[in-house]
Amino acid sequence: MKPILVVDDDPQMRDALREAIKRLGFAAVVAENGQDALNKLATTPIALVVTDMKMPKMDGLTFLKEVKKRVGSLPVLVITGFGTVENAVEAMKEGASDYLMKPFSFDTLTRKINSIMDAMNSVKEIITENPKMKKILLLANEVASGDTTVLIYGESGTGKELVARFIHQSSQRKQKQFVGVNCAAIPENLLESELFGHEKGAFTGATDRKLGKFELASGGTILLDEIGEMPLPLQAKLLRVLQEKEIDRVGGKQTIPIDTRVIATTNRDLYKESTEGRFREDLYYRLSIFPLHIPPLRERPEDVIALSDYFVKKYASLLGKGVKGIKKEALSVIEKNPWRGNIRELENVIHRAVLLSRSEFIDTDDFLFNDPVTPVTDSDAKGIKAMEKDLIFKTLKEVDGNKTKAAKILGVSVRTIRNKLNEYGKDFPGV
Repeated sequence: MKPILVVDDDPQMRDALREAIKRLGFAAVVAENGQDALNKLATTPIALVVTDMKMPKMDGLTFLKEVKKRVGSLPVLVITGFGTVENAVEAMKEGASDYLMKPFSFDTLTRKINSIMDAMNSVKEIITENPKMKKILLLANEVASGDTTVLIYGESGTGKELVARFIHQSSQRKQKQFVGVNCAAIPENLLESELFGHEKGAFTGATDRKLGKFELASGGTILLDEIGEMPLPLQAKLLRVLQEKEIDRVGGKQTIPIDTRVIATTNRDLYKESTEGRFREDLYYRLSIFPLHIPPLRERPEDVIALSDYFVKKYASLLGKGVKGIKKEALSVIEKNPWRGNIRELENVIHRAVLLSRSEFIDTDDFLFNDPVTPVTDSDAKGIKAMEKDLIFKTLKEVDGNKTKAAKILGVSVRTIRNKLNEYGKDFPGV
């Protein structure tokens, strides 16, 4: 695994960041100024740069520009002092992946680093052997060259966000930000501020000015995930943004021009939603200038095997297991499964199988499927709870008890891990 490069002229902050990064399970390389960091970049493969903005000799913004010239795809997390939002915004416009405002907590640093690393891991080549998907990727590559708004639709877990990132990475905007907003995960009363930002005093609790995702993605791409969940009043404001290329911060007195490409995803039939009054018809047509439909995994049988092989290699490497593949009988079981949860479900099943496998090749007994149709009896429930406990303990053992890393591998929150450990008692020493 490539290390994370920490750049800060303050030795105490440098050491604190190095130790925090080690706690997250990553190796760390440190540099005391921008030039020192550039020298290290020239000789050492780096996964992520974490840099302070205020440094002597070469400030953080100049350093960021140099990094983007030399290694354009390398993600950079910038750290800036409280009250200097403008510096952070300028850094985002120059291609920084995200920013941290001092003072910040270890949990905040964890979320930022994990989010950036997850995003980078997902921008790899899309695994497919299916003719339909190959055609879709050709279309996505064609539309990437312009600024056309794209609507990607399909069932949950089919890889819509991955295709959106593919479009961004294939475009002329790839050196700038890709900013995702889950419209279904943010409360309605906060979504407008999240998208367009707000001014200080705009509402109770607005103690400082906040920049919205559209401004942060300026020059790059914004992904409006699950756009069908957006409230109707906000849809009208979004339509105006798409038409006028400008936004209004909540509580603001002037419009702000933006240069942001929009990609939207949905698992709903937005045309039907629009005809039944649950989605604005004019917004539907404005978003669907270039629609792309991602077929479910059950219509892509070639990809089941290809993706299974990819996930086996991925989790065998992550978990340090000697699993090399899947037995022929087990492959037959995988091919026949309906995969209602699509690629996300397949990944979870293979992940668990790699953890549970005690040989070089996964067997049918290693599979733990999620079947929402079959009723669960009391004895089944006890068995599932036992397997869940075994899975969590195995993962913690693999990562030397690091709850943050275990949570990332299992796809759950650290709080879930803590709650489960409290539920199990002191069966896992040292955690």
